[in-house]
Amino acid sequence: MEKFSRLPRHVSIIMDGNGRWARQRSLPRFKGHYEGVESIREVVEECCVLGIRYLSLFAFSEENWNRPEDEVSRLMNLMSVAMLKEEENFVKNGIRFVVIGNRERLPDKLNETIDSVMDKTREGKTLTLIVMLSYSGKWDLLQAARRAAVLHPDGNFTEEELSSLLVTAGIPDPDLLIRTSGEMRISNYMLWQIAYTEMVIVDTLWPDFRKDNFRLALREYEKRDRRFGKVK
Repeated sequence: MEKFSRLPRHVSIIMDGNGRWARQRSLPRFKGHYEGVESIREVVEECCVLGIRYLSLFAFSEENWNRPEDEVSRLMNLMSVAMLKEEENFVKNGIRFVVIGNRERLPDKLNETIDSVMDKTREGKTLTLIVMLSYSGKWDLLQAARRAAVLHPDGNFTEEELSSLLVTAGIPDPDLLIRTSGEMRISNYMLWQIAYTEMVIVDTLWPDFRKDNFRLALREYEKRDRRFGKVK
């Protein structure tokens, strides 16, 4: 296996294209979501092999609640089933599972599953797998600003203090953001956290995204000169 000279500590992925994948095959949209689970499994395995410490996945946005009720219901059920199915594998491979987002909007049954899997995997040290569920960057910033206003009514707080109030507190900002399906936008995702994240846009639809695609994105990241606004 050819080695990388530099790997990101935290990779984040906007998993886009499930619906289009299904439409191209004259299948119901939810079939694309089901196939996308296999892509998640392959990327998680590759992160463990390569030693990447954090992988975050944009699974369901606040805006996605506006999708057809049947599709949303199937998605919620799929997430619950997938989490339970992978629980033993997470524990076996030292994967810490975390869900971040506006969980008040999630079904009770799904929240129970999330709490159970998170608790059973909390000691994982190989990889922290973060699923962004019912999440949006604007919602995250708004809830952080409201908490900051209570803690600092004079408005005198630092960037570091605001960052500590985001729902991603304790998780390093992404080094690399991959978006599948070729769309050139960030879709209201981690607006604060990706200020200096390297972005790689790939045309592949998420259900077709596999280990080779992931490695190609990592190779592109390897070429980047990260200056963080400084002159080198």
